[in-house]
This record gives sequence, structure tokens and C-alpha cells, in this order.
Amino acid sequence: CYYFHFIRQSPRHGGESVAEVLRAHGIKFVFTLVGGHISPILVACEKLGIRIVDTRHEATAVFAADAVARLSGTVGVAAVTAGPGLTNTVTAVKNAQMAESPLLLIGGAAATLLQGRGALQDIDQMSLFKPLCKFCASVRTVREIVPTVRKALAVAQSGTPGPVFIEFPIDTLYPYHVVEKEFAPKNTPKGLMGKIIAWYLRNHLSNLFAGAWETRDLSPLPVHIPHATEDEVQRCVELVSRAKKPVILLGSQATLPPTPADDVRKALESLGIPCFLGGMSRGMLGKNSPLHIRQNRRDALKDADLVLLAGTVCDFRLSYGRVLNRRSKIIAVNRDRSQLLKNSDMFWKPTVAIQGDAGSFLVRLSKALKGHRCPEEWPRSLKEGDAVKEKTERHLNPLSVLHRVDELLAEDSIIVADGGDFVGSAAYIMRPRGPLRWLDPGAFGTLGVGGGFALGAKLCRPESEVWIVYGDGSLGYSVAEFDTFTRHKTPVIALVGNDACWSQISREQVPMLGSNVACGLAFTDYHIVADGYGGKGYLTGREDESQLDDIIKKAQKECREGKAVLLNVLIGKTNFREGSISV
Repeated sequence: CYYFHFIRQSPRHGGESVAEVLRAHGIKFVFTLVGGHISPILVACEKLGIRIVDTRHEATAVFAADAVARLSGTVGVAAVTAGPGLTNTVTAVKNAQMAESPLLLIGGAAATLLQGRGALQDIDQMSLFKPLCKFCASVRTVREIVPTVRKALAVAQSGTPGPVFIEFPIDTLYPYHVVEKEFAPKNTPKGLMGKIIAWYLRNHLSNLFAGAWETRDLSPLPVHIPHATEDEVQRCVELVSRAKKPVILLGSQATLPPTPADDVRKALESLGIPCFLGGMSRGMLGKNSPLHIRQNRRDALKDADLVLLAGTVCDFRLSYGRVLNRRSKIIAVNRDRSQLLKNSDMFWKPTVAIQGDAGSFLVRLSKALKGHRCPEEWPRSLKEGDAVKEKTERHLNPLSVLHRVDELLAEDSIIVADGGDFVGSAAYIMRPRGPLRWLDPGAFGTLGVGGGFALGAKLCRPESEVWIVYGDGSLGYSVAEFDTFTRHKTPVIALVGNDACWSQISREQVPMLGSNVACGLAFTDYHIVADGYGGKGYLTGREDESQLDDIIKKAQKECREGKAVLLNVLIGKTNFREGSISV
């Protein structure tokens, strides 16, 4: 018929359908490491104005997409080739799942007819990603592309956000005439068997492209977000209004769309309740808020008569709930029911447990409590405890390096945290100036996020100063992305705490087991590596301490002028994190 004649002659291909849906959903970036399986998607996206950003490792592509999702409020997109390209992303996808980042992973796959027959890079990809993703799909015909991508993007953002995965067999992405040529049987048996094989292949090809270019709706599907009920909010109003020593523990969920972070900040300031900020909520209250408490959390929770867990989970970060006072009233709000009640069967019990969005809940709570404020002596006493502890810690070395960087940070800076011991210290010392200005891996504790997170952050906020705080161990995972920073003109500043050791592990392993095996590194010239990738490196040791401010300012100037910079800072040992655990 005429329609099939049109399809056979058409240069259109499935990659164009993918690109059209992404553009209709406001996707601005696709991160990738190129492969033939996915080339049609990348080319089509570029033609439609979607920026293709290629990295030096597939995990970096997913980390970058994760950062874009967190900072932009849209879905981050990464596209990688089949087989090893996809297996390289597993850690990054799991990290996004545990960090609750809406992410679309696009993967190539062997042709539909060749799957399971030993084709190049052909493995069971669906089984690999089903435990990691909210939604997995394998496209089997070209006509399925548009509805499948639309559904995946909606699922990624609905409920508790998270990663989704679609695999595209190579024959669903290339034009008909290219696929037909590959389908043409070679050395087909003669006689009846040959006719049967030829008929089967023609029939499969016809079904593959049937209805391929019919007009379809590309617009976003509705996104479902759970909210607290009016009764739940009112019950919490009563609990908060009676509390004398309330505390709020804010997690990353409080920064999720649709509630703007600035609205959440205003709600917290109106309530006047002291807050401990974690994950993406760091910086929510600015640099020097009287409500932001940074130290002595365990003591504050011991004294609190009410604790509000706003997107915060009772996992290892809260000693599985054991740090909560059993006499305290506890309000827990989380989009995910399993996270909402984590360990409540053992170590703690919620007074009110709400499966809903934390940000909008805080705004509604604030409005219902208009005119009511927490007794001011309570946050004041906690803030005084901060001042005492921070004064005693101020002059420990190498913490002075972090203090100097923190003092000189631009107000719009974004801090990416990638490491163990040095980064753990930075979390206590460095103060993000606003919400969505601190990026760490989250609950999975993944090393290697630095290059990808910084890349995504700089693309989302090109006017911002983006800093990566690296340990010298974690730097090894993504130092090659200095090449990516150079090629894609995304200048960032990396601060490397170089103590020639995996210190977070060594600090326990040596006294407990009597050996430093596998913990030792070298005082490597990482600054020269950055130079080789087209960036600019600086080496700083103890003898340069008096010039440290000048070196930091010089790095900031280089960055503003378009160079990615690496500060290789040779540091000594401290007992600042003594007693913290690495498992």
C-alpha cells in the first residue's frame, strides 16, 4: 500500500521520535558516551537544539544527569550504548534511586530478532535494571517510542522520584531502508524453508515499522505527587503549638518540586523552629541563619520535646532512629512509605506518620500556625552551642584550608562533595549560601560523583562558581572529566585534600587491625594531570599557607576566564573526625 511505500522511502528514524518527546518535555541536556546503538538519538537531539554532552565514563553521564535533575526540577537524561555501556552505569543509577532523583536512562540494545542469539554486547539488560528503576521498558516497535518515553518521564517524577530505564533495540532507531538491508537474508536455504524465513523476516519488518510516523501527542503526562490531608496537617498544628523545644530535621525531599525552595525557607523562618539541614536542603536557610543549627545534634534531639522529620529517614544517618528521644513527639513526613517508617518497628515510633510531600507540608503548617513562633530561647541556646564548638575547632589543620575556602566562596557558589574524610570535614565547615547549592551522593555514599555532578551543575547554573571538594582517593574516579570540562567549556574548581591516604578507612583499620594495607596512596601531582587535560593546576603545601587566600582568588579568576582549575592541597592529619565510622 501507499503508506508502507512511504515508510520504506522515508529517511525518518526512531531516534527522531525520542528527541521530539524530550524537547516537548523541556529537556535541555542529554549526557552520553557515544555508541553506535544510540547514535540516531544523539544526532536527532542535536538537530532539535538539545545539547549533547559527552563524558569520559558512562557513570559520569548518569551522575551529570542526576545533578541536572536535582537543580532544574526536570528529569535528567543520560543515553549510553548497549552491554558494557549500560553495566558501567549501575552504581550511578542505584545512587540516583537512593537519592530520589528523577532520571531517564536510555540504553541501546541488540536488534529485536538477535536478542539472546549472541549478538554484540547483547545481555539481559531488563533484569539488571528492574531492581534499580521505578519503570523499565524495552521498545519493540517504532510506534511504541513516543508513548513509552512519555510514560517513563511521568513515572520518574511521580510519587517518590527516581530513575527509569528504556532500552531501544538498534532496529527501532534506524531508518527503514537501513534496517531492511540488515534484515536481508544471506545464504538463505532454498525451497520451502527459504520461503518461510523470507516471509518471517518481511512480516517482522512490517510490524516493526507499522504506524511508525502517525501523529502522536508529545505533551507531558500528569505527574502524581502525594500530599498530607487536612486532618493530618491540623493534628500536626496542635502538636507544634504545644511544643516548647521543637526541632526540624530537613532532608533532600524538602527541595523537590512543585514547592519552590524559597517558599520552604519562608515557612521555616515563620515557624522559628531550629533546623538541622541534610542532603540537598543544606543552605536552605542561607549562610548565617539563627535557626540553622550545625553542631551537637545528638544533644538537641535528646532535649527536644517534638521532632519533625521532613523528608529525613531513620537510617544509619540517625543511628536507625536510636538518637530520637522516646519521650519526644515525632512527626514524620515522606513521599515513600517504606522510608517514612524505616526502623519504626525497632528503635522509634512516629506520633504522626504522613505519606506526602515535605515541602508543601511545611508551607501549609506555617500558614496554619501564622502568628505562632517557637520560644526564642530554645534556638538561641542551640546556636550558642554551635559557636562554642566551632570556636574550639577553628584552628585545627587542615581545616584551616576549608575555612579559608568557605570565607572566599562566591555567594552563588555550588559545592559538590565527593570523598570521605576531607569531605566529611567540609560538611561541618563549608556553608552553602542558599538552597540547592550543596550536592552530595546521598544515602548510598558513592565515591566518584564529583566530575558528573559538577558538570551538570555548571550547565544548569553557568553563572555560578562550582566547587568540587575531593578527597585524593575519590579524585581518581573522575579526574579524566577535566577533559570534558575543557571540551564543553564548563569551568569548575576542584579542591583536593591530598594526604596520600584513604584516611576514612585507615583511621579505623590501623588501630583495630594493625595494618594500613591498601590504604596508602602517594602525594601525586594531580595538578599536572589537570594541566594535561587542558585545565589549570596549582600545588599548595604548608610553606604556601600564608599565600593561600591569593591562590584561591587566582583559581577563581582563572575559572571566570574559562579554565577548569584543580587545587592540589597537601594536608596533614587531624583528630577532627576521630570516632566517626566508615561503615
